[in-house]
Amino acid sequence: MREVDLDYRYLRAFIVTARHLNFSRAADELNIAQSAVSRQIKLLEEGVGQQLIIRSSKKVILTEKGQSLLSLLEKFEKDIANVFLGQVNRTLRVGILHGLLENWFNDVITDYCKNKNLSIIVEVQAMEKLKEKLLNGNYDLVFSTENIQNELVSSLRLFDEKMVLISKAEINPKDASEYPWVMYNENDNLMHLYKKHSRQIIAVNSITAVVSLVKKGVGIAIIPDHLLKPGDNVKTYDLKGLPKAGVFISTLNFQVLPEPLKGLVELIKKKALN
Repeated sequence: MREVDLDYRYLRAFIVTARHLNFSRAADELNIAQSAVSRQIKLLEEGVGQQLIIRSSKKVILTEKGQSLLSLLEKFEKDIANVFLGQVNRTLRVGILHGLLENWFNDVITDYCKNKNLSIIVEVQAMEKLKEKLLNGNYDLVFSTENIQNELVSSLRLFDEKMVLISKAEINPKDASEYPWVMYNENDNLMHLYKKHSRQIIAVNSITAVVSLVKKGVGIAIIPDHLLKPGDNVKTYDLKGLPKAGVFISTLNFQVLPEPLKGLVELIKKKALN
């Protein structure tokens, strides 16, 4: 089978001429000379090895191949329009840390989805995976505790997180190693804050489970205070030496945020300020 050498530069001249069936009108629309239109189509025909247009002094007729090409190009234009103009109805892809989803972002989703035309997919991932998938274009935006700033990504600080030690009963925080530690993962603040570690470690990959186990008296934990709800009935302790934490929204460096991403970002900013 002969290989088609399709030069896309000349397709615009063909499609405009095919629609008008007139070289003069095509030249006016393209704002180039009529001879240039004719030459571009001739070069296109040479590249595909097929005559696309029958020319005469009074009339222009499309060949069968020309009609087929015009149909394909018109469908292609509609598909392109759907990609760019139909994005209001597209699905947003969001990556987020587990605790932020369960204790903050649910309210954002509730407000965002009041618009029935908007769809959203939310995935919980660890911090490194969130960064990786954002940089690979798998997410439209990411919520995390890291300020990601590079040539591809920008982050905005939404609010601060205050870390607190929690327990069911009264304790002396200096004796934390005497109690079981309930942790989200091996990189928990308890491991960094205390040189002497507890003999009993309970690691559960769910911040909700961490709080629940502390409420049941299983052990102690360090969590962001915004994860606590009224009526949780736990003791809280402010500790020195805990890193200052913040919650950030990160997106790719769009020159102009596309819709509906812009709408979600504006909603989040409003909620963060309130």
